[in-house]
Amino acid sequence: MNFLERIFARLRQDGSATVLEEISSEEAAGVTGAELLELVEQARAFCAGIGLKPGDRCALLAPNSIRWAACDLALMAEGVIVVPLYTRQAPAELAAILRDCRPSRIFCGDSSLRDGLAAAWPDAPPFSLLDEVFSRPPSSVPRPLPPKQDADFVTIIYTSGTSGEPKGVPLTVGNLNHMLACTAARLDLLMGDTSEPDRVFHYLPFNFAASWILLLTCLSRHSRLSLCTDLAQLAEGLKAAAPHYFLNVPLMLERVRAKVEGHIRERGGMVAALFTRAWQGYLRRYRGEGRLFDTLWLSLANSLMFPSIRLSLGPNLKALICGSAPLSLETQLFFRMVGIPVLQAYGLTETTGICTLDDPRRVEPGRVGLAVPGIVMQLGENNEILVRGPNVFPGYWNRPDKTAQVLRDGWFHTGDQGEVNENGDWRIVGRLKDLIILTSGHNIAPEPIEAMLALQIPDAQQVLLVGNDRSFLAAIVTGVPSREAIEAALAVVNPQLPHYKQVRAFYVHPEPFTLDNGLLTANGKLKRDAIAARLQAPIEELYRKKDA
Repeated sequence: MNFLERIFARLRQDGSATVLEEISSEEAAGVTGAELLELVEQARAFCAGIGLKPGDRCALLAPNSIRWAACDLALMAEGVIVVPLYTRQAPAELAAILRDCRPSRIFCGDSSLRDGLAAAWPDAPPFSLLDEVFSRPPSSVPRPLPPKQDADFVTIIYTSGTSGEPKGVPLTVGNLNHMLACTAARLDLLMGDTSEPDRVFHYLPFNFAASWILLLTCLSRHSRLSLCTDLAQLAEGLKAAAPHYFLNVPLMLERVRAKVEGHIRERGGMVAALFTRAWQGYLRRYRGEGRLFDTLWLSLANSLMFPSIRLSLGPNLKALICGSAPLSLETQLFFRMVGIPVLQAYGLTETTGICTLDDPRRVEPGRVGLAVPGIVMQLGENNEILVRGPNVFPGYWNRPDKTAQVLRDGWFHTGDQGEVNENGDWRIVGRLKDLIILTSGHNIAPEPIEAMLALQIPDAQQVLLVGNDRSFLAAIVTGVPSREAIEAALAVVNPQLPHYKQVRAFYVHPEPFTLDNGLLTANGKLKRDAIAARLQAPIEELYRKKDA
C-alpha cells in the first residue's frame, strides 16, 4: 500500500470524524473523512473533464484551506504532478518558476492571484479557480486509484534558498512512502498509547516541504488538523484548536518566548523576581553549576507560574515541533523549563523535508535529534553534512548541472555544516556558502555568533555578520536598539570567542529584513548576498572608519 492509498483508507475509516478544519476569526468549519473524500472526487471529476493526464504538471496557487488539501489529493490521485506555489511570492518570480516547469493548468485560489500572475505571464496556460474545480458533482461511483511506482513523480517543490535562484525539487512516491512512515512513527512515540485523535494546529504554508509532509502525515493518521487561515488571529486559533502539537519556525517560538517574558516584566514585583531566579537557576543547573536555592526557586515557579504559561499555549500541548533553521539553545531551554518540550527537526526540500527528528523520549537541547530510520548521515569535507537514503530526491528539474553538484558518489551534499556526538544527535552549525573568510584565512560560521548577539539585544530584529575579505567581523543590527545596548552585548559575547571571531564594529539599520523588501526568503532566512549588496555603502563606510 503506497502513501496515497493509506491516506484514502484512513479517511474512509474516519468517515464520520472531523479530520480537517479551518479556523478563522469568525468560526471553525470542518469536514469529516467522508466529506473530504467527496471533495476529492469532485476535484478528480473536474481534472478528468479538462483532460489532465498522468504525468502532466499542474500548479496550485492558493492559501492553506480544506479545498487546497482536497485539490492536492485529487491531482495526486489522477497521477498529475503538483507544483505548489507561495501566494506571497511576487508574480514575476512565480512566472519564472512556471516557465521552468511548464504546467498544463494553473489552479488559483481567487481571481486576484490569477490576474496578477496572468499580467506577469501573458502566455500562461489556462487558469481554473478553485470555485470552478469544486463546482461539478462527484462521480456517483468513486474512481479507483491508479497504480503507482516508487519512481513516479508526485510533486515539484521550488526552493530558492538564499541565492534567489529557483530550483525545482521533484519528490517521488518512494520518497513519500518512506518519509510518512518515519514521521508517523515519531508521532506515535509522542502521543503514546491512546485511542484519541491527534489534535494538530497548523499555520505554515503547504508549499513548503515540511509543512506539506505534516499535512499528509495527519491525513494518514487518526488526526484532527486545524488550519489557521488568518495569521492575525494566530493566538485565538491556537486557543480554539487546543492542539497536542504543532509545527513551528524558530522565529515564532522566539516571539512567543519574548511575549511571555515581556508580560512577566510588565507585572514586575515578586512575579518578575521569581521568574528571574528560576530562569537563572535553571540555566545554572543545565550547565552543571547549580546552587543551593535553585531547586527552591524552580519548585515555586513550577507551582505558581509555569502552569499558567503552559495553559496559555494550550491545555493539551505535549510538544512543539520546530524546523527550517536552528533554534537558539536558550529558547529551547525556556520552553523545557516551563514544561513544554521542543522537538527539533532538520532537513531540506531535497530530503523530503526531513533528515533528523528528535525522539520524544530523549531530547538533547541544542541539537536536532537522530537521523530518522533508513537514512544515513555523515560528515564530509569542511564538516559538510552528507545524506543517503530513500528520502533523497532524484535530481533538480531541468537542472542537470545543479544536480551533479549535489548528488555525488551516492550522497546528497547538503551544503550545511554540522557535527554529531557519540549518541548520534546532530547539531547544525551553518551553511557552507555563508562562511565568512577573513583576510587572515580564518573561516567563520556566522550563525552561532549572530544568535549569541541577538539574545543579548532584545530590541534587535535581526543580527547579521559581515567580513568577507576583511580583517575583522562587523555586525548589521536591524530595529531600534540603542548603541549602548549593542556595546553591552558585545562586551558579553566577545570575551567568549577567540580573537578572530570577535565583532569589532556594528551598524544599526532601522528597517528589518523582510520578504517584502526582498531580503528574506519565503521561509524567513536571510538573503545574505542581497543584504550585502543593498547595504554596500554603509558597510564600506563602517570598515573605512574602523580602519582609519
